[in-house]
Amino acid sequence: MKITPTIFLIPTGIGCEIGGFAGDALPSAKLLASASGCLITHPNVMNGGSLSITDERILYVEGYNLDRFAKGEIGLKRINHQKIGIIFDSDIEKHILTRHLQVADACISTLGINVFSYVITNNPVNVVLSNKRSGSSSGYIKNPEELLNSAKRLIKDGATAIAIVTKFPDNFGSKDIDLYRKGEGVDSIAGVEAVISHLISKYFQVPCAHAPAFAPIALEERLDPRAASEEIGFTFLPSVLIGLSKAPNLIELPSPDMNNMLHPDQVESIIVPNGALGGEAVLASIERGLNIISVKNSNALNVCSSHFNYPNFTEVDNYFEAAGFILSIREGISPKSIRRPITPFSKSKIN
Repeated sequence: MKITPTIFLIPTGIGCEIGGFAGDALPSAKLLASASGCLITHPNVMNGGSLSITDERILYVEGYNLDRFAKGEIGLKRINHQKIGIIFDSDIEKHILTRHLQVADACISTLGINVFSYVITNNPVNVVLSNKRSGSSSGYIKNPEELLNSAKRLIKDGATAIAIVTKFPDNFGSKDIDLYRKGEGVDSIAGVEAVISHLISKYFQVPCAHAPAFAPIALEERLDPRAASEEIGFTFLPSVLIGLSKAPNLIELPSPDMNNMLHPDQVESIIVPNGALGGEAVLASIERGLNIISVKNSNALNVCSSHFNYPNFTEVDNYFEAAGFILSIREGISPKSIRRPITPFSKSKIN
């Protein structure tokens, strides 16, 4: 059976019912990867704090570069392993830094991941989280040059992928955090996490992902299961290192070497939550005539298929249906043959 390369997108920081928490979209990704044979997705889907997986059918691509792939600007080349360098924010306390270094050692000794070097920024990165209640999370960093200079040092040293760990304010928005842990709110740090990873992606074009550093927080007995993977370890770094370990190389197009490369033209469909259809990857997919599979997955946005005059939109109720749609494409079965009632075919309107 041929593969059907498919993009799976769940935007970060918009409170999606599935994918708005710590890796809770990962089971859906595994299902869609099984249906398509090749799924291109991003850290928000795959990172579950202390938990994640590797799957040869899933390509782990940071969001900025996933947009570039959807726009046809880069290809993805599978490799056996990445050489991961880690940037640590100098504002991280010593005992928390030690926990992160132990995670790297554990990933080397237990999982065989090639984590070979780290740097500590010369000055604090200074993450600022927004407290504006816009329905989605946001923020910025005061000293982006600290991350850029550190990434440059690691790449010069031989790193082919970058993990970033920055210190986040303790007890920021405690009410929002409490709601999130109970499954009722938006991940308040997700927006600025995207800012950080996009920065490195834009300037260095290497696989990258971000993990926040926090002081330990009090036990929450009424924890929502979707937030549980963030509570079972001292750091969020394990899933980042697992994801980056076999992340594909990013190949600028056009490229003379097409061997073993997934080209954007091979993608047939993109799966995205209904309401979150205004992003670059979706708009580029519309321009390129791909199937847009819009899944009911409640979130803070409201850009729906009704805003577009586009014939290749398909709305489904859940990721089970999305997997069935992808599988029908993979098998060469027309989806209209499955639906009822069947609309009779009509005479061409073209003279």
